[in-house]
Amino acid sequence: MKIVINRDQLMKSIQDVMKAISPKTTIPILSGMKIEATEDEVTLTGSDSDVTIESIIPKEEDGIIHIHDINPGKIVVQAKFLPDIIKKLPDETVEIESDGDLNILIRSGQAEFKLNGQDPEEYPQLPMLETENSFHMPIDLLKTLIRQTNFAVSTSETRPILTGVHFKLENGELELVATDSHRLASRRVSMEEDVSQLEFKNTVIPGKSLSELNKILDESQESIQISVADNQILFRTKHLFFLSRLLDGNYPETSRLIPDQSKTEVHVNAKELMQTIDRASLLAKDNRNNIVKLVTQEQNTVEISSNSPEIGTAEEMLKTNDISGEELKISFNAKYMIDALRAIDAEEVKISFTGAMRPFIIQPTDDSEHILQLITPVRTY
Repeated sequence: MKIVINRDQLMKSIQDVMKAISPKTTIPILSGMKIEATEDEVTLTGSDSDVTIESIIPKEEDGIIHIHDINPGKIVVQAKFLPDIIKKLPDETVEIESDGDLNILIRSGQAEFKLNGQDPEEYPQLPMLETENSFHMPIDLLKTLIRQTNFAVSTSETRPILTGVHFKLENGELELVATDSHRLASRRVSMEEDVSQLEFKNTVIPGKSLSELNKILDESQESIQISVADNQILFRTKHLFFLSRLLDGNYPETSRLIPDQSKTEVHVNAKELMQTIDRASLLAKDNRNNIVKLVTQEQNTVEISSNSPEIGTAEEMLKTNDISGEELKISFNAKYMIDALRAIDAEEVKISFTGAMRPFIIQPTDDSEHILQLITPVRTY
């Protein structure tokens, strides 16, 4: 195999593929990156057997030549040193060559590296997803959905199913839900293409997979194809394959956690509320739960406060747009509230409380986006 390729283009693909390569793999060859050249393109592959990423570099695209010379072939190169080598090469083009004895030569300008390769035939074959369960959606919308839900997955392995995001497609609507049992984030969208024939209800994608996917998806491309099989999901764009295993088990029925009525409702500017909670939490950060207290006052005002016995107290009055219902004193984790407000990203939010010890809901005042954040309060005495 021999290729002469644009360094920056190669570097971008390497960085994408590296996200799937784990230094701690039990299968030695998976610590390497597979490079495969055909007449028209070069494909880089990385995998940790849970996630597999393929990045495809076309010989030329839109009149721009990425690869100046190709002699087809394939090789597996140690991934650990590859990004640093390519990044620091002196010229804009890189020559990569491998011989029959699995030796690799990387050349650019006067710089030359000789590396030991591995046999590409030993690299695991990618499972081909044979599935009718495929649909397309805009990339920027998928990135938004991930951003608005994925932060709420559990980081504890005690309930592995909660470390993933529940993908549910039915009646032409896609819903993503994430919860760690202390908070919940959900977002629902109506699909533009006709997906009335499609339905999957128990597809749970590891949160780690989604956050890596979100980092490498390029918003300049318009659409992404999503295919679901028994235990895997494939995200596919023109030059990227991202294959992830799905989590085993049944995702809990979360709809019953969401209260359908409220006793107190507060309408407030989201940015002002976020900044007030952020200031109040400055003294609570050492505290294990980062607890902030909210008390409704007269004349549409709330008091946000925190108290740390060793350090002191913080108090601030915040004018709201409207408060209706019963008086309320409630305590909650400041970080959860700030995360939720960031995810909603609306100018004004409506917070619906059903009592001091019941979960409360935060939504944009005009909920045309079908986004909902739920937080469980903290019992304080």
